[in-house]
Amino acid sequence: MSYLDLSLIDAAAALAAGEVSSLELTRAALARAHAVQSALNCFIAIDDEGALAAARAADAAHAAGKLLGPLHGVPLAHKDMYYRTGEVTSCGSEVRRAYRPTTTATLLERLQGAGAVTIGRLNMTEFALGPTGHNAVWGDCRNPWNTAHVPCGSSSGSGAAVAARTVFASLGSDTGGSTRLPASANGVVGIKPTHSLLSRHGVMGLSFSVDTPGPIARTAADLARVLKVVAGHDTRDPTSSSRAVPDYEAVLNRSIAGLRIGIPTNYFSEAVDPVIAAAIEDAIAVLELHGARRVSVRVSLAEHMSELSRALVYSEATALHGHALRTEADRYSPQVRVRASTGLAIPASTYVEALQLRSVLLRQFVADVFADCDVLITPTLAIPVPTLAETGVGAGEAMWPIIARLVQCTAPFNYLGVPALSLPVGFDHQGLPIGMQLVGRPFAEARLLRVAARYQEATDWHLRAPTVTV
Repeated sequence: MSYLDLSLIDAAAALAAGEVSSLELTRAALARAHAVQSALNCFIAIDDEGALAAARAADAAHAAGKLLGPLHGVPLAHKDMYYRTGEVTSCGSEVRRAYRPTTTATLLERLQGAGAVTIGRLNMTEFALGPTGHNAVWGDCRNPWNTAHVPCGSSSGSGAAVAARTVFASLGSDTGGSTRLPASANGVVGIKPTHSLLSRHGVMGLSFSVDTPGPIARTAADLARVLKVVAGHDTRDPTSSSRAVPDYEAVLNRSIAGLRIGIPTNYFSEAVDPVIAAAIEDAIAVLELHGARRVSVRVSLAEHMSELSRALVYSEATALHGHALRTEADRYSPQVRVRASTGLAIPASTYVEALQLRSVLLRQFVADVFADCDVLITPTLAIPVPTLAETGVGAGEAMWPIIARLVQCTAPFNYLGVPALSLPVGFDHQGLPIGMQLVGRPFAEARLLRVAARYQEATDWHLRAPTVTV
């Protein structure tokens, strides 16, 4: 077995023990990235020179008896919206094709401080405005399980690159499902943390009320390690939480016996593909074998929370892009230009109402749902992963209902700001992954990770890798 097939946790342990050098592992990751790029188009740029220099520095530190941190020498790559001073960050767009920021994202600094090696910038939906992974500027990213299908987005390259074993983890972002959807579609694990848990300093904005950075990896344990490194207050982002960050890895092995898992009786259980519903049911049965107890819950106003989230996101996105849309609209792809302009049709009163209702509905959600359960379970995607053709501009009006269905189960939790995690629980009739979503009360990331870890301990979906024709 290649070292690239290891989990991040196991790869970090092998590096620390000297079983493999960072240079060897980074060279393998770069070779794999170049090999799959023509099939998947998951990278916007691969940084051979920078990655190899960082790997040599990690090995030099190791030889001197110094480990740089819990990610010492581990190859990663990130969605191309995390700024690094003086280096191009395109945000998946033509508008910023040559943009060189004057600041570095706090999360990148924290990963580098923990010893991680960055091998490149990953493809994404243009300006993160879309859940499919199409990109008319840099080319569409494709699903490694079947390249005719979308990898979902907007963190499309992150999901595809981690699934294809080019890197061990990646930073994505989640404004309507953009970390969880690619995790589901690519058969990996992704988390949208509580809004404010992670700093947004040096990260491209889309909707400041909703934007949430989040990692994608292969296992719950991998997510726990990355999340521990990047979480926590940042003085450069005054909206970031000052709460103490738990040791997420330390709680992974705790029992879930007696844990109440909530199964929605409305909205999230409606119009779910039967194969997906069956996979979710099987996954719940696994958790029950670990001692968890299912309860039925009703999630009031869930369908309205999706619309309220849409009002926030598109109003703020239009405000953010207003000047560029007036001065260089032709540099936006047609589909993204329409999305970026959607806020023009949303009344200011609707936007303000959506803001005002948010805290009210969050309190109601926590009081109603988590009075009866500890973790809420839904599908991540209620429909099978669609094709690139079905969701591209060539599909015309037929694409819009499919795109709306993609975020059916994810967008309400962006509006509420609560943590949600997607993990693989099977494959559909097309041979494409199925994801299950775990949702918790604010700052319950440790509980979600523990449930996911117990499930992965008993199953092997997370060990399965796509065969990419290169």
